[in-house]
Amino acid sequence: MARAKPKLSALQRTALYDLHLERGARMAPFAGFEMPIQYTSIKREHNAVRETAGLFDVSHMGQIHFAGPRAVATLERLLSCPVATLAPGRVRYGLLCNEAGGVVDDVTVYRVEEERWFLCVNAANIEKDWRWCARHSEAGVELLDRSAQTALLALQGPGAEAALAKHLEAELDDLQRFRFISTRFKGLELLVSRTGYTGADGFELYCAPDAAAPLWRALEAEGALPCGLGARDTLRIEAALPLYGQELDEQRTPLEAGLERFVKLEAGGFIGVDALREQAARGPAQRLAGFELRTRGVARAGYAIARDGQALGVVSSGAPSPTLGKSIGLGYVPPALTAPGAHFDVLVRGRPLGARVVRTPFVRSPARRASRNRRGRV
Repeated sequence: MARAKPKLSALQRTALYDLHLERGARMAPFAGFEMPIQYTSIKREHNAVRETAGLFDVSHMGQIHFAGPRAVATLERLLSCPVATLAPGRVRYGLLCNEAGGVVDDVTVYRVEEERWFLCVNAANIEKDWRWCARHSEAGVELLDRSAQTALLALQGPGAEAALAKHLEAELDDLQRFRFISTRFKGLELLVSRTGYTGADGFELYCAPDAAAPLWRALEAEGALPCGLGARDTLRIEAALPLYGQELDEQRTPLEAGLERFVKLEAGGFIGVDALREQAARGPAQRLAGFELRTRGVARAGYAIARDGQALGVVSSGAPSPTLGKSIGLGYVPPALTAPGAHFDVLVRGRPLGARVVRTPFVRSPARRASRNRRGRV
């Protein structure tokens, strides 16, 4: 049964807060937490993930657990993606939608056992998601928020596997994308998931808060560079990954955001599916597109997008790309302007700067090498 939760007011700190201060991190409020934005420079930290390995504290993210024989039915009702077909040890990306098809949150769903699951949810939405899940859970489903009892590290980059493998009581070679295993680090329980939010190969590491600092230090000793949320943002923009509150919110739908591959429109009975079927039939009025500026400048979130002096859309995310050496962004525009090669202007402080639509992701991660014994796809 759902349990009532107290509201949180003051800024929260993760189990790694003191460690961040020791390393000279610049801290700032983010989603109700005091989080590291950068340690050295965003560019250096960004490049570490693209070239070697970067280490992030993402313990601000939430984990909502479901258990019981009706958990599958509840999650099928809550999530836009298929759930019943997910085998234990696998992860899937999906969306919680409201009745109008807007996005309550975007999440990853983990099937731990046949009747045990959890959602990893965005930090700013933990309380909201908890209420939403409790409201729509079937009788007999045990719902538990374990966010405060869980630390989460993200180790990302082509050197991530080599850095992590030395410290685990399990092999990582055959762990494919969107799969996870339970193992141990120095006797401490650890859930290792081959997932991430950077467009690079890597892992998300779930553990108890008291295991976070020893794990962080061990990975640092292997050469992983501490990275802040600044680099996490430029990395996810290069990978064209949506951020809740910018690309996604309760007014925007998955179809507008280009996420239809994560929506079970035909067979689904999830909340919001009827509204999404109607929108799919008539076509969204706006769609998300990736673009690059053709001149110097930075397209920031909230800047207007125009053509021939007429405002047509808005930038949802934008930043200089350390990898490409140019300014890139994501924005909502009419569908006719989403084809690669289409042109429009971004109004940067009222000044129109030319932009060109390009294919996304802006940067593609090199394919991960095949496992030594060639089992399965990677």
